[in-house]
Amino acid sequence: MSRLHELTLPLSPERVRELRVGDMVTLTGQVTVSIGIPTHKRMAEAARSGQPLPIDLNGGAFFHLSTYVREQDGVKVPLYLNPSTSTRYNAWMPDIVRGLGLRLVGGKGGLDDASVTALKECGCAYLSFLGGGAPLLSRALRGVASSHWNEYISQFRLLTLDVSAMGPATVAIDAHGGSAYDQVGARAHGRLPDILERMRAARAADASATRA
Repeated sequence: MSRLHELTLPLSPERVRELRVGDMVTLTGQVTVSIGIPTHKRMAEAARSGQPLPIDLNGGAFFHLSTYVREQDGVKVPLYLNPSTSTRYNAWMPDIVRGLGLRLVGGKGGLDDASVTALKECGCAYLSFLGGGAPLLSRALRGVASSHWNEYISQFRLLTLDVSAMGPATVAIDAHGGSAYDQVGARAHGRLPDILERMRAARAADASATRA
């Protein structure tokens, strides 16, 4: 049975390993977000070379969530959170996970096998956020903690946001290698023979009716 975990960042590897596929979580604390491919390349290069990022992500969360930050009276205000497709970043996520001490990553659509292996090795889990769930997620925004690599457009910057009870999000890949995407794929594959047989029977019936 799935459980709801109310998590406060940063997290230990032990806490993350308590999460299982299908569990739900809410998050309070600071989360870092970006949907920029140049940002991911830069993060992965830093992780491989051992160069520090402008922020310490050890024990933290990095999500493929888009946001626009507007400055109002000298204060940076994030206007929304909207999930982006994580598979676009498969090429860089294993290095990012292994090199930066992350405990949670996420977005929508999952990650590839190489990334799942890195998650398992490092005690990190992948959270799936509801596609089109921007109004729900955006309610959790409390402000901008820091903004780096500001030469990029707002959505590509390395932004750290203060959030309160952000979510709920689903644990789609846990730190043990369990994957909701694999489970769904296996169920679909198991149903395929029956679907093909029903299609064959329907075509045969149509052919018989045409001859008649």
